[in-house]
Amino acid sequence: MAVRTPDPDPDGRPSDDEPVEYGAAWLTDIELEQLRHRIPIVYVEAVPVRLDGLGRVIDVGLLLRATPMGEMRRTIVSGRVLYGETLRDALFRHLEKDLGPMAFPQLPASPVPFTVAEYFPVPSESPYFDARQHAVSLAYVVPVTGTTEPRQDALELTWLTPAEAASDAVCSELEGGRGALVRAALASIGALP
Repeated sequence: MAVRTPDPDPDGRPSDDEPVEYGAAWLTDIELEQLRHRIPIVYVEAVPVRLDGLGRVIDVGLLLRATPMGEMRRTIVSGRVLYGETLRDALFRHLEKDLGPMAFPQLPASPVPFTVAEYFPVPSESPYFDARQHAVSLAYVVPVTGTTEPRQDALELTWLTPAEAASDAVCSELEGGRGALVRAALASIGALP
């Protein structure tokens, strides 16, 4: 899971006119690196979908990002849950960050994920892998009704049919074992071909 969630203040310090608050939600890069080697980090992930008039999935959205090594990889919406942030707020923040403010995601009425994915820094029995950390991710399928314009480090968003998104060719492009997560998402809503 080589997704970097940029901090609004990369130096980790509030601006001069901003009061310092106890328990600030953002960590410096050094603090985050130290924590990643001590405790699991909580993430939310979303598989964006488009629905037809009967509520059937017609498209699955996959992001294209460049890795630090310069490789192009497909991924899904993903990011950390901040201290004091609800799952719903974290999910909305990352959907807006990756898909743009006009995506109009339809968040689920209940914050119950379709699965919990556990990423390990070394190969294990889990299909999910993240060399940086042990992470626990709550994964959701989120319908999107608006127009999408990838932002932050996402280069593009490609809409694929469920059959294309679940294909071996596309799933092999997804980083950190997320191909299995996309297939599980489609299976959870009865859209796995």
